[in-house]
Amino acid sequence: MLERTPRLWDGLRGARLFITGGTGFFGTWLLESLLHADRELGLGARALVLTRDEALFRARSPRLAADPRLGFHRGDVRTFAFPPGGFTHVVHAGAEASLRLDPERSELARDVIVSGTRRALEFSARCGARKFLFASSGAVYGRRKPGAAPVAENDPSLSAPLDAPSAYGEGKRAAERLCERAAEGAVDATIARGFSFVGPHLPFDDQFAVGSFLRDALRGGPIEVRGDGTPVRSYLYASDLAAWLWTILLRGRPGRSYNVGSERGVSIAELARLVAQEAAPGARVSIAGRPTPGLAPEARLPDTSRARAELGLSETVGLEEALRRTAAWARARSV
Repeated sequence: MLERTPRLWDGLRGARLFITGGTGFFGTWLLESLLHADRELGLGARALVLTRDEALFRARSPRLAADPRLGFHRGDVRTFAFPPGGFTHVVHAGAEASLRLDPERSELARDVIVSGTRRALEFSARCGARKFLFASSGAVYGRRKPGAAPVAENDPSLSAPLDAPSAYGEGKRAAERLCERAAEGAVDATIARGFSFVGPHLPFDDQFAVGSFLRDALRGGPIEVRGDGTPVRSYLYASDLAAWLWTILLRGRPGRSYNVGSERGVSIAELARLVAQEAAPGARVSIAGRPTPGLAPEARLPDTSRARAELGLSETVGLEEALRRTAAWARARSV
């Protein structure tokens, strides 16, 4: 990543960052890459990580937690007390993604997203951090129609209500509007709309199809597809994700949204077979459902032409290699 972005990191020389969501997939990769860049380039950067449970962070990421360049600030993202001192950058990646699929706590999910973003923006303005990154989601576009083309940041669907109840998607939309308003004032807020990703630190549970497939593969199979396997998704590798997020923070246009993801579509069934091929050759793939004849597959793919044209971003790690790397990481840790 450093070889591909040699000039980017000068924007973080002497930086003091405040990061929410540091224990999540996005946050872990941001911290890992920041510390690596600091070590290799002598940036003199430091980061303060907001967490509700420092002990849990230390248990999950003991090497990160022991690094003297990181500090911890305890609090809820919605109500945290502002830490003292000045900061140069704020990265807001804390959004309780685990609540996304829990309908019983949908209002909590929305409140965490909206109130947490409002609080992070208030802190950014108060502490003098001009640069602000909000980790939004492709969920703002809602459920795509079968056969729909890749979605761009100015898609008309954003002006219409979501076609299915989604406190998560509505929360992200509302939080984006807060960022857009903040960008008219003292905070250069940029927005990264994330799609689907793969890489070390991804949870191997049923929340993410690729994670559950890799878990099944590393157990020897079968790799179980619960539906008919026809929905189409795309998967960006985590080192590309981190490079894109840092670039959007440092070089993105204030108030602007950027899709973050791969444009290579793959059906869920094909993904399961690729996981078997790369992580567990010979493992059986089991598909529970059957496609509906004549129905185009539902696709959720990003159009990333804005990120390519304005920021020079691109995908550098293909899906097969991404799966191999993630599986190797998991085996080394007996995940």
